[in-house]
Amino acid sequence: MPTSPSAARAAVSTLTVDEAQSRILARIAPLEPTEVGLLDALGAVLAEDATADRDVPPFRNSAMDGYAVRGADVRQAGVTLRVVGSVSAGALPERTVGAREAMRIMTGAPMPDGADTVVRVEDTDNGVEVVTINAVTPEGIAVRQAGEDLRRGETVLARGTVLRHPEIGVLASIGRAKVRVVRRPNVAVLSTGDELVDIDEEPGPGQIRDANRYSLAAAVRASGCAAFELGIARDSADDLRHALGNAAFGDLVVTSGGVSVGDHDHVKPVVDAMGQMDFWSIAIRPGRPLAFGELRTKRGAVPIFGLPGNPVSALLTFEVFVRPALLKMAGRTKLHRPRVEARLLDRIDKPTGLRMFARGIHDAAAGTVRSTGAQGSGILRSMSLANCLIDLPEAASTAAPGDTVSVLLTDRMEDH
Repeated sequence: MPTSPSAARAAVSTLTVDEAQSRILARIAPLEPTEVGLLDALGAVLAEDATADRDVPPFRNSAMDGYAVRGADVRQAGVTLRVVGSVSAGALPERTVGAREAMRIMTGAPMPDGADTVVRVEDTDNGVEVVTINAVTPEGIAVRQAGEDLRRGETVLARGTVLRHPEIGVLASIGRAKVRVVRRPNVAVLSTGDELVDIDEEPGPGQIRDANRYSLAAAVRASGCAAFELGIARDSADDLRHALGNAAFGDLVVTSGGVSVGDHDHVKPVVDAMGQMDFWSIAIRPGRPLAFGELRTKRGAVPIFGLPGNPVSALLTFEVFVRPALLKMAGRTKLHRPRVEARLLDRIDKPTGLRMFARGIHDAAAGTVRSTGAQGSGILRSMSLANCLIDLPEAASTAAPGDTVSVLLTDRMEDH
């Protein structure tokens, strides 16, 4: 069934990349908080301040294996001290350490009263009853003070913190087996097109394997969100309507294909019928036909992105438009990749009036960047070879060797 006449018309106006990003992000809000197990919080955003329930460490302890001594007794090499006991991690000292005395101590064990310094085993003769100190040892060395890491009542992680593995460790140290975080978005990923077959099928005449659904689902997961692959919708309005109805359980829907002006491009009219389409033409290369809107559901509006069907266009528009939206939905405040300037090594031609994101290989040490080669929107390998995008402005028609260009570092986490 062909699309409606309104769907086949080109968009009345074309938005710039920045305008499109602003409109999208204005419509996206962080999801509600949820409580999860500590390890399940990795990569999520903390939804409340985390406060220390006690000092960490809770007592003075040794930072290494050795002998707990008084610093005044080890100001010179060659002194001998009487060994008055030993203390292991998890145990308590049985007595104090007096003048000219030492207590053998293990890493993490509580310091005995009277001792203020630990001499490492390597700087002694490892004596059992009497120990000889072979090196001058600065007073106070190798002793961890109570509360030197965290203080009871201190806010150790603020709301909005992205929980990396070090933050997970900090939360463990204050006894947080569960933690409240901004819920991770659930993203429904759908491909469209009669020409598509799944990757475990043999393509027939005129057919291709569906790479988009897998690359886009992987991109969703790489952004820290959950991806649900909903298969392939065929080129009919009814099939697409049914598929989008199934997809509306998600917090966000991503489709690929069917957003141009052909007779079988159904995404725009179907979404208009099920909700509202905001825009679908961006001054960008590759990826000009891009749709953004909302599906109406019983639980509210669900944002939907209709990405182009060409594999490079789909992944690139995900990077530029969808990923920042998902990060904001997940509670992040830094939504954009870092940028650097670099010297271009090869020539890149582009259409005037379109902002082009060429796939590139950035050499940080040399301060240079070069394209991955042919930049066609069907050359998916160009995305695989790239570690950056070369951002070329609308007004330019060519970037020449030696030009200074802006480089988007797609292999780095967002910094602004």
